[in-house]
Amino acid sequence: MIEAAIEPDLPIIDPHHHLWDLRPMLPMFTEPGHRFIETLVPVAHYTFDQFQAEIARSGHNIRASVFMECGAFYNAAYGDALKPVGEVEYVNGVAAQSASGLYDDARLCAGIVGHADLTRGGAAGAVLDALKAAAPGRFRGIRHQGAWDADPEVLGPPFHAPEGLYRDTTFREGFAEIGSRGLSFDAWVLEPQLPDVIDLARAFPDTPICLDHCGTPLGNASYRGRLAERFDTWRDNIRELARCENVTVKLGGLAMHNCAMPENGPAAGCGSEELARLWKPYVETCIEAFGANRAMFESNYPVDRWGADYAVLWNTFKRIVSGASAQEKAALFAGTAARFYAIEDVLA
Repeated sequence: MIEAAIEPDLPIIDPHHHLWDLRPMLPMFTEPGHRFIETLVPVAHYTFDQFQAEIARSGHNIRASVFMECGAFYNAAYGDALKPVGEVEYVNGVAAQSASGLYDDARLCAGIVGHADLTRGGAAGAVLDALKAAAPGRFRGIRHQGAWDADPEVLGPPFHAPEGLYRDTTFREGFAEIGSRGLSFDAWVLEPQLPDVIDLARAFPDTPICLDHCGTPLGNASYRGRLAERFDTWRDNIRELARCENVTVKLGGLAMHNCAMPENGPAAGCGSEELARLWKPYVETCIEAFGANRAMFESNYPVDRWGADYAVLWNTFKRIVSGASAQEKAALFAGTAARFYAIEDVLA
């Protein structure tokens, strides 16, 4: 689906995208039970060149981006605890490449979110320090994903975190190291796990937390056809989470195959009008609960390529909030992300 950009001059910070090279792992993608991985095969190689070209083709005014950890480019030579530092080192180089001015005016990877294993408890602090040292001007925090479901087909074996991870005592010892360093935390869970994020946010009210992907509503595997059935539960948990003033929400991730909005992919070919119809109840609920100043649109690329072209994705978001004020749009598309990830200078 090819669409011209709606409101092409509206400044956008894309606060959630990945860069990776999955080609060395392609042989495992053909094994049974790896449905989620299979959706990523068409974009197994997605680094600066691919992302920058995607932005240029889209026609949208992408001013900057924030890289989100994805287990790529780890450096095994650093040992198990410190190997995620390799990812931050790599992305910091990409950020420098983008900032050179040789390509366009976008500041890609202006903020970097890495990974540290918080189940190491207090020892995670040393990893956080090493991550910051690897990108002192760009490192902003970590994500330790907690996505789990009793149905292994929802995600596939490689992506399941331990059940109840965010409530684990040792994990929380590690989590405490984040706040003491003024860093932020990105939380990725599935819709039935939202109470875990609520409990975590209440336990650490001074640590900035961002809920990824609208809390990941589920419509695949054993949840197929149950989006409407579970909507009220999802909405109630979103409203309760919004009561935690330290939490911000990312509006996106709905084009993942897990959400089944659309159900078929990859690159389902749906236009922004159709996607806006599917996503509007979730996006509007989040904005109503959190307010524009605690909500930010995200691409989740290239994962969300399953259901939407990059230009179509941003057109969809713009259609959903077409009636919002200029001030609200400024926050949703750039301002909230700039403030949360401390990259306000990209909008100067």
